[in-house]
Amino acid sequence: MDQTEIFEAERPRLLRLAGRVLDDHAEAEDVVQQAWLRLDRAVSGDGTDIENLPAWLTTVTTRLCLDRLRARTPVPVEDLELDAGGAWARPASDPADDVALADMVGVALQAVIDRLSPRERVAFVLHDSFGFEFATIAAVLDTTPAAARKLASRARAKVAQPATDDALADWEVVDAFMSAARGGDLERLLELLAPDAVVGADEAAILVGTPAAIEGRDEVAAFFNGSAQAALAVFVGDRPGSAWFHRGAAAVVFDFEVRDGHVRRITFRADPSVLARVVRRDGAARR
Repeated sequence: MDQTEIFEAERPRLLRLAGRVLDDHAEAEDVVQQAWLRLDRAVSGDGTDIENLPAWLTTVTTRLCLDRLRARTPVPVEDLELDAGGAWARPASDPADDVALADMVGVALQAVIDRLSPRERVAFVLHDSFGFEFATIAAVLDTTPAAARKLASRARAKVAQPATDDALADWEVVDAFMSAARGGDLERLLELLAPDAVVGADEAAILVGTPAAIEGRDEVAAFFNGSAQAALAVFVGDRPGSAWFHRGAAAVVFDFEVRDGHVRRITFRADPSVLARVVRRDGAARR
């Protein structure tokens, strides 16, 4: 068979793979079409000789899915600049981040899927749903088989956690708030804020353009609605928070006070002694 016939024979499997990872049929169709375009360019453009086309298509499709997952969460930027309102923002040339992960992989996993990082999710789906060996998964993720095994095991443990009606953990409240802020979900912001929610700032943060004070749920929600596109998940000491980064270092921290599942206070901090305690996190885990 020629490459077109092989691709068409592989298309249903690639669609199942992309659909399982992304849980979005339209997006899966788009990813598989991108894989076809890459194949066409590779073969007709530079005459690349692909020894195992099904494996090549699997790798390309999975990496495209991984790119999509990563694009749904904020990623570090090399530099940030002050916008017209005096707030830290991405440079205009950078692509905007999409909303955070939501409605993934089916009803059974909805309660825990947000706890999986993109790499955990890919390792979990490839191994547990499609039976790929960890050596193959490692090649896709550009890591070692042992690391791929650990990613899948960690994801499996998270998925296996029993559902609970307990309130969200503090880090889940923080991440849900930041997701709603980036996505412009005003209703969700209002749900997550306490009625007497306030925003404050230390002197160092005020000097770089953050507001000194905002009071009241409506005012705080309006301020964050559609903002904080470049903020990344962090720990401030032991507290989950978020932060703007400048050239790889925390520049301004969003220090959250969460009580009974609601955000009571957010304090912008840029004091060096506070920034020194900031570490990146992935959900509840330190990175």
